[in-house]
Amino acid sequence: MDEIQLPNVGMRLRALRDRQGLTLRALAEKCGLSINAISLIEHGENSPTVATLQRLATALNVPITDFFRGETRQTIVFVKRDQGMRSQSDGVVMESLGIGLFRQQIEPFRMIIEPGVENTADPVSHAGEEFVYCLQGKLDYFINGRAFRLEPGDGLLFDASQPHAYCNRSGESATILIIFQASRDQPLVKQMHLER
Repeated sequence: MDEIQLPNVGMRLRALRDRQGLTLRALAEKCGLSINAISLIEHGENSPTVATLQRLATALNVPITDFFRGETRQTIVFVKRDQGMRSQSDGVVMESLGIGLFRQQIEPFRMIIEPGVENTADPVSHAGEEFVYCLQGKLDYFINGRAFRLEPGDGLLFDASQPHAYCNRSGESATILIIFQASRDQPLVKQMHLER
């Protein structure tokens, strides 16, 4: 079986920006990040947070998985343990568990959130649905003002257009499986209909 090499996030961001004919300044204005921050990500000198990736994806009108995707039309994606593409920043590691499937509609990731890490000051919202499953540790998840304490074996499914955030108040790392499912308005589904 051939080994598949996935591109890095910075290279994919640059390719997506170039494909849309956007300058660094134009993308910065669309997503609210600084030109310098985007440039550092593109050059691999800064690893973006999940919230930053979501802001960039929204500005580029692509699903977050496009930052982890290759250009092939794969029908099977096999990812060995700890071999998925990773993005790491400020106490959070986000690892792709399967990106690159042709006409892919679900986007699975494993996230490790260190103690004391939270994104409650900058909640995320996006089209589609989201499923969170706690594998290890404890994590507080907030959806549209409601709090949920996730412990191993707990799952949470919600409409991702609602503002959502997490906070690890425990003294240990929390590991979650997180699966995004694109809505019908997302580019993956549009692409599927356009290709028929």
